Amino acid sequence: MSQERITQDVKKWMDHYRNYQPNDFERVYDDWLAYSFGRMDPGVKEKLFSKLDDWFFHTHAFLQGSSFQNDARERILTVGRAISEDIQIIDDMKHHLTIDQLTYIADQQRARGRLYSFTQGGLTGTGGWLLLGVDFPLMMVMNIRAVQLIGLTFGHEMNHPYEMMISLKVFHAATLPKRLQADAWRELVLEIQNKEHPYIYSGDDKLTDEKWLEQPIKQITKSLAILMFRKKIFQGLPFISIAVGAYSNYHLTKRVTDFALRFYQYRHLHTMKGES
Repeated sequence: MSQERITQDVKKWMDHYRNYQPNDFERVYDDWLAYSFGRMDPGVKEKLFSKLDDWFFHTHAFLQGSSFQNDARERILTVGRAISEDIQIIDDMKHHLTIDQLTYIADQQRARGRLYSFTQGGLTGTGGWLLLGVDFPLMMVMNIRAVQLIGLTFGHEMNHPYEMMISLKVFHAATLPKRLQADAWRELVLEIQNKEHPYIYSGDDKLTDEKWLEQPIKQITKSLAILMFRKKIFQGLPFISIAVGAYSNYHLTKRVTDFALRFYQYRHLHTMKGES
């Protein structure tokens, strides 16, 4: 019954995005963005997005080799082993735990990720130039890490080329504007349905494009709001700018981790259905 319930939850979540209708402002913004990038030199545009993609790939590799990521990986295995003594490696998670148990462990990762983002956003909200300068790359790192940990929970080793690309595409899709996420979801579903090799990724390895730039623009807007309110001090602290930073970062991580959870739930159900 739990599997049927989660299947329905995933379906309702997907329908919410499929039925989303962009408003007039979003349509005007899309037209403006397409016009602006249409006038840009194709070589410059390709180089820009290639550099962004490279940064995400290097970030993924850095996280995989970091001690705090390895510690988080061991924590996931420890919780899994507390539920089932048959678990020895990450791959065992998807074979020896139910989807409810996997979701329970993934929810712990989601809660921890949201707390980290909330705290980091609050610190950024103090308005220091250094913290503002590292806010966007740090948020990207934290959210890529959150997606990786959810993927690990569902039994997928993130150091394989295929899983690396899937996790980055999940992150990319989760940070797209809401009106574009239904198409991104369909592409992800096709990726796992047409999987040709368990470790080697054979699809399109491009991530970012002009549609994704709405997220950096939102981050710039948030930074401007923090700068605007940082002099509004109550009892020695700029509470308004702290609230702006904390809420904005929390909201982004909630959106990313919700998307990642639903995707890996769907993938698990799809895999189990194929093996039955």
